[in-house]
Amino acid sequence: MKPLRYKVISYLGCAPNPLASNHKIDLLRKFIFGVIKVGDLGQVKLQRKIENCDVALIQGFIHENSARVPHLNFRKDILDHQTLNKGKHTLIADSNLFNYKVGTSHQLYYHRYSFDGVFPTTGNYFTDNHDPSRWKSIQKTLGVELKDWRKNGTHILICTQRNGGWSMKGLDVYDWLIEVTNNIRHYSNRPIIIRTHPGDKKSIEYIKKFAKQDKWKCKFSRAKHLEEDLKNAWATVTYNSSPSVASAIEGIPTFITDPTPQTSQAFDVANITIDNLENPTLTDRQEWIEKLCMCHWNINEIEDGSAWRHIRQFI
Repeated sequence: MKPLRYKVISYLGCAPNPLASNHKIDLLRKFIFGVIKVGDLGQVKLQRKIENCDVALIQGFIHENSARVPHLNFRKDILDHQTLNKGKHTLIADSNLFNYKVGTSHQLYYHRYSFDGVFPTTGNYFTDNHDPSRWKSIQKTLGVELKDWRKNGTHILICTQRNGGWSMKGLDVYDWLIEVTNNIRHYSNRPIIIRTHPGDKKSIEYIKKFAKQDKWKCKFSRAKHLEEDLKNAWATVTYNSSPSVASAIEGIPTFITDPTPQTSQAFDVANITIDNLENPTLTDRQEWIEKLCMCHWNINEIEDGSAWRHIRQFI
């Protein structure tokens, strides 16, 4: 029998600096305000000490090659603890898939929430019985629209991911870049623009290394915003990362090279082999975008309880 009230604990210790003042700490605190407004029990914990609860809230995730540092170790401990207690969940707040539209406004800043995992194959993204009005709300707030599929364009945009990041599943970004550029040239002679992950501090190293052997004369982007590189693009190629979502929303055919493409948030609307690079499959995206919105909530919506009111149905 489900309890009348759920207990939710938000762990500030899952952040690198629990005493910091930033939007990540802000969401960990304000989410509990929303939990309490809905009528459940909510607590914010500063210390890295685990307690029993129905739902543990953390910001960020871990992977098998994560650095062994206190805040990442603590995330793992929380996930393990909740898993061992059957029926208990970890609510993960991760980067949002509309980030390319948000900019730096924390008032509009959305996060993506899921239970117990961060891939569509491992986490619950609360998409059952999706509400189309949710997409309409995000459209209005962010000024984003689902553009018609583009049937022209010049260049192919390759978006790399953070080297060593959990989404690359241990694959080296440089090795992937060599492989994917060679594969692209089997099917297309279009100019190639490479956009490195803005948060990858080591990207300059593999840019220099790649340039020395680049027989395809690819161009590395210097654009600040992803939308600049998407302009006049024929297609976007990624391993499995969030630019594939932005590309699909903007109407640019998207290609995923991850051998397990179901782990990509764009899987339902993307091409999963590049042999049809010049003749991409263009699927209907309406249901996909509506479902995507069910796990995205902004700072106001977590504080007033809207997010928790929806998420708690899935416990």
